[in-house]
Amino acid sequence: MQENKENNIDTILLEDFEREIWSKVPHLEKKPDEVRVVNATPLIDITEDLKECAKKIYSLDLTNTDLQVFGKFDSNLLAGSIKVRPAVHIVHDAIVTGKLKRGQTIFEATSGNFGIALGQITKLGLDVVTLVSRKLQEGVFEELRNEKIRILNLDMDICPAPGMKDSPNLLVAKATASNIRSQLSELGFDPTIFDKSSSEIEAILARQDIINLAKLLAKIYGCFCPEQYDNDLNIDVHRTVTAAEIDQQLHEQSNSLADFRIVCTFGTGGTSGGLSRYLMEKYGKKSLHVIFPPGDQDVAGIRTKSKAAGLKFYEPEQYAGQHEVDFSQAKRLLKFFVDKGHDMGESSALALYAVMQMANFGGYGGKFVVIIADGIQKYRKNLATMEKQNRLQVDLNEAVSNIGDYDRVLWIHTQYTPRKEGIELIANSLGVNESKIYVPKARDVERLLTTQEIPKELDNALGGADGKSLLVCMMGNTSLMVAQVLARKGIASESLNGGINALSQGKGKQISELIRVATE
Repeated sequence: MQENKENNIDTILLEDFEREIWSKVPHLEKKPDEVRVVNATPLIDITEDLKECAKKIYSLDLTNTDLQVFGKFDSNLLAGSIKVRPAVHIVHDAIVTGKLKRGQTIFEATSGNFGIALGQITKLGLDVVTLVSRKLQEGVFEELRNEKIRILNLDMDICPAPGMKDSPNLLVAKATASNIRSQLSELGFDPTIFDKSSSEIEAILARQDIINLAKLLAKIYGCFCPEQYDNDLNIDVHRTVTAAEIDQQLHEQSNSLADFRIVCTFGTGGTSGGLSRYLMEKYGKKSLHVIFPPGDQDVAGIRTKSKAAGLKFYEPEQYAGQHEVDFSQAKRLLKFFVDKGHDMGESSALALYAVMQMANFGGYGGKFVVIIADGIQKYRKNLATMEKQNRLQVDLNEAVSNIGDYDRVLWIHTQYTPRKEGIELIANSLGVNESKIYVPKARDVERLLTTQEIPKELDNALGGADGKSLLVCMMGNTSLMVAQVLARKGIASESLNGGINALSQGKGKQISELIRVATE
């Protein structure tokens, strides 16, 4: 390795990085008479397609609406998502400051796209280990594996427990720590180093704080962590490059970003933070709208408002508006635009559906730029089974109306089990006797999801292939996963949207009063 002795830079790595990666992504290029963004991603006028979608899919007539919508297609970026921007920016800074050299390992917590972006780095002799949740869609896992990313697979956010953070359970934390230790050992990391920090690791796991777990693992093993959730470079790249790039492209079409509203979803907050700063600094206005799914919905790669609220880059005072938008409705838009040939993923469809709603209900200017954060490839399997999945989910009103169709109601979770108060709430909400509610062992649910095979006791609780079950979990995610597995085996079941968390709303009960950690 050749190093610059003065500042300890791996100059060979820097040269390779700038040639193989930096030169292929958007960045500022300074010339004597101007500074421009090069390698810009497409900014496409999708107004007519949005109007057609509104009419054909949602029976909304926007024909005569004063509307102009551009899609900023970062799905065209290297690695297929907007996350390559901060990933490249952060890694470049780490190399030029001597924090990162060839042969080192990068640890990072990711919901998928940032990890996939880091996969480009592995081609330069850097090792990448991502901490992910098993609830990631299979297509995301496939892309991580394709990029030669090494994965620490955690089971901590499949169906999170709001309100449980103040009741840390060290028993669960110890079990999870043991699992992580085993996975790290299989990846070639010295377990004795892990053991020296086991107490600190267990305390982090008790808080379900995977972001700081990645930082700690990088620290104890002498590795590098990009810290995307806290690294100001995540915001800086969108302020100095992404926003300037959009403005540059609009000016080329005789427009100005001063006249547009930008619409994006929230992942880490880097995109919204950088864009909002640019709009305020250059035009002195708040014109960024941030889109969230409702609390009971899971949309790939983005946060609900409640989950965003705990992150450093969540800055509602910088936004022109925050909107919670139903992804079950946006799914139809996603299919329409993908069938039209537009490369966009789930979060982009949610943002674009929000624009349709803004245009329909009025009160907002008619010019929008929508951030198309990634493409459809990772979600194709999910898109293909979307209609089938919808039939596997029911909301509370539908479940109550058709309660006679269910032979039994099953609590489904891998870590938590309902208290007596929880069972009472489920029974009262559905209008059934408590005797109709079954609570299988958490380990059997875990085994089902891990092996895709039904343990005998769980099979007995389900009643075999002849009955139909209503599945209830914490927020509707784990129960949907189980319903999908059962459907592939010909067993009828439906997942209650929102789970017990939705049932508890307005009942004056904390979630910790309704559930406890499972012991079997």
